[in-house]
Amino acid sequence: MSTKGKGKILLSITGFNPQRWYELLSAEREVVLEPDGAADPSIDYAVVWKQKPGTLAKLPNLKAIFSIGAGVDHVFADPGLPDVPIVRVVADNLSQHMSEYVLWRVLDHHRQGQLYRAQQTKKAWHEPPQRPAEDISVGIMGMGNLGRAAADVLKAVGFRINGWSRRPQEVAGVTTFSGEAGLVPFLNATDILVVLLPLTETTKGIINYGLLKELRRRNGLGGAVLINAGRGRLQRDADILRALDDGTLKEASLDVFEVEPLPKTSPMWNHPKVFVTPHAAATSDPAHLVAPMLSQMAAFERGEPLENVVDRNAGY
Repeated sequence: MSTKGKGKILLSITGFNPQRWYELLSAEREVVLEPDGAADPSIDYAVVWKQKPGTLAKLPNLKAIFSIGAGVDHVFADPGLPDVPIVRVVADNLSQHMSEYVLWRVLDHHRQGQLYRAQQTKKAWHEPPQRPAEDISVGIMGMGNLGRAAADVLKAVGFRINGWSRRPQEVAGVTTFSGEAGLVPFLNATDILVVLLPLTETTKGIINYGLLKELRRRNGLGGAVLINAGRGRLQRDADILRALDDGTLKEASLDVFEVEPLPKTSPMWNHPKVFVTPHAAATSDPAHLVAPMLSQMAAFERGEPLENVVDRNAGY
């Protein structure tokens, strides 16, 4: 396809190989991995993941920035970020991956997976009591696209769902709570806490010991459970370990950590009550995400508004 007359895309990705993103974006537009000088006038769009600080600051014709991940905190980490729209990823594929991860971990905790794995190492044949899903309340912190998709699959299995968000929301089949006033009531009614919040200045470190103490421990699971598939800096790793060791938490499934990759010296690796995955709950797949990006660019050039634009004041 001809790229004549179309502005270039700057693909600025660190941490993994950009080749597949480059190939797919190049099907419709010219793509560069570095600007031709700090003030390159030929670049209209930037597709980024943890871009080098200052890379975007002086591009005079930059129209929009597209994040290839659901989170955008990595974009805001750049102190030279220009004042142009930032578009976050919303895609069925990403929601599907996250919903699968959440369902997998909720069911594993609900069906006593950790206990059975421990029994297997001892060759122990013992069946513990098993409560139905309808007896268990799963609380989702963060009721955006990913949170709502996860709620739908959990409801289908029969779990009772609570949802907490910064602003009031109404979600069919979900008991919703909001704001600071709604946080403790939400936690008090929750057996399994699923964290899918964006990382902002107000959510940094929110998963701490004080918050975990508010979860319901007298329940059909035999204790409270934490699942974090949001961002690592939402939690305080030391507080989670403390909560696990003193019984505040029964178990935890953690896909994200304060420092990533998780250091080999971290006690999380060998903790009997922790299930570790390497930030793999919902990996961005260029095969599913590039087409919506290109479609948005074309629509924007026709005078249509961009979709899924980040609220800079809220940080997501």
